[in-house]
Amino acid sequence: MSSIQAPPTPSADKYTEVAQSPEFGRLRAALRGFVFPMTVAFFLWYLLYVVLSAYARDFMGTKVVGNINVALIFGLLQFVTTFLIAWLYERYSSRRLDPVADDLRRQIEGGGR
Repeated sequence: MSSIQAPPTPSADKYTEVAQSPEFGRLRAALRGFVFPMTVAFFLWYLLYVVLSAYARDFMGTKVVGNINVALIFGLLQFVTTFLIAWLYERYSSRRLDPVADDLRRQIEGGGR
């Protein structure tokens, strides 16, 4: 049996060095640039649903097809929006975040750039 050795643990200084690097700052900014606006947009969309459900009952009760009304459609669209945001985040992170994070990880592990 062969034993697999774990790579040496980087020092705290190495983590601090990378955390203070411009690349890490850009990574955090890129993450915030997606997460904060998307969170606000989703929260406002959800708030619209709640407010309309509470104060525009006639509108939300409007039948669209058979027993399906506007409220049900809005409720189902909350799920669709959640999955859409997750998909968009995956695409965004794969293109903009993961390459930078991989470079930073290599720096921490001692592989350089």
